[in-house]
Amino acid sequence: MTSGDILLGGHQDRPGAVALSVRDLSVGYGRVACVHDVSFDLRRGEILALLGANGAGKTTTLLGVAGVLKPMGGQVSFESRTVTSPLYVRARQGLALLTQERCVFMGLTLRDNLRVGGCDEEIALEYFPELKSHLRRRVGLLSGGQQQMLAVGRAIARSPRVLLADELSLGLAPQIVDRILDTLVRACRDQGLAVVMVEQQVHKCLPIADRCIVLQRGRLALTGSAVEVRDDPDLIRNLYLGRDVESDS
Repeated sequence: MTSGDILLGGHQDRPGAVALSVRDLSVGYGRVACVHDVSFDLRRGEILALLGANGAGKTTTLLGVAGVLKPMGGQVSFESRTVTSPLYVRARQGLALLTQERCVFMGLTLRDNLRVGGCDEEIALEYFPELKSHLRRRVGLLSGGQQQMLAVGRAIARSPRVLLADELSLGLAPQIVDRILDTLVRACRDQGLAVVMVEQQVHKCLPIADRCIVLQRGRLALTGSAVEVRDDPDLIRNLYLGRDVESDS
């Protein structure tokens, strides 16, 4: 397998309609493009792992898809409709974004965080029942893992159709990471949620992903099924080290 190959694995097994389509997306800061000509489709119920070394353009890509950054080229389509609106409009249309920062209000109680998020409290607690005993606690007093569970639970409880998640595992214990990722898999199965997940812990995200794409210096270096990429660890290692995959095959 070489860089640039398009391999259909888990993607073929998912019959869901296309929830998100990105075509030739270029995005950056000021007048400087950091991401160039990125394309992918995401189907309902599917998890796409967006991988790459630090500085490869993963977060910038998510912000461009979310409408936080204005694309310099290409287009984003949400359920077959091209969108140019900012994030708050896309959020009303069913897109959720979880950034690297804890997406919670530290000064409010857990229950008030759920209310401000406009979500169904029962659904959030169904996915994370361990939060029930903390409903009256100020979120700033909760652990980082509990705060992240709140952020994920609140996002899922709004029943979005697409979730963009940036480094959910950042600073968390392995068992908490597993708990959160398992919940994402359940939401994909229960709700048909479609997820684009940026994650540095490749060994954690590939087992739950259907497909993955790898960015290298802001460009799409690989698109493949998660199974095939997981079975070829040298492929990811070479891409992260900036090596030409074709030269090693």
